[in-house]
Amino acid sequence: QVQLVESGGGSVQAGDSLRVSCTASGGTFSAYAMGWFRAVSGEEREFVASISRSADRTRYADSVKGRFTISRDDDKSTLYLQMNSLKPEDTAVYYCAAYRAPAGGYVPRSDSSDYDYWGQGTQVTVSS
Repeated sequence: QVQLVESGGGSVQAGDSLRVSCTASGGTFSAYAMGWFRAVSGEEREFVASISRSADRTRYADSVKGRFTISRDDDKSTLYLQMNSLKPEDTAVYYCAAYRAPAGGYVPRSDSSDYDYWGQGTQVTVSS
């Protein structure tokens, strides 16, 4: 079973950049496809981005495409989300998530119900 811990959230101005991280422990990080989701208080979690276990495939929500980049470093068991050109509507708690995945040849999933492991979240606030 893998444990996930997010970090790197904070308060920024619109147009700024921020990188959030997710460090995994207790499992073989490279065996998992990973994703980022976000939620505003009282609302359901929204898909942001996902990456295959071999990092050969990525997937993005339309709302962040071209501004956010997901990446992973298996040597550090860490997932990243680089967020550029931030907007006030990006304000949310950001969660990383994981599911066991095949070796390759698939598009990583965007449905939160497909993910088995979740972190506790990190707050990102963007002011106008």
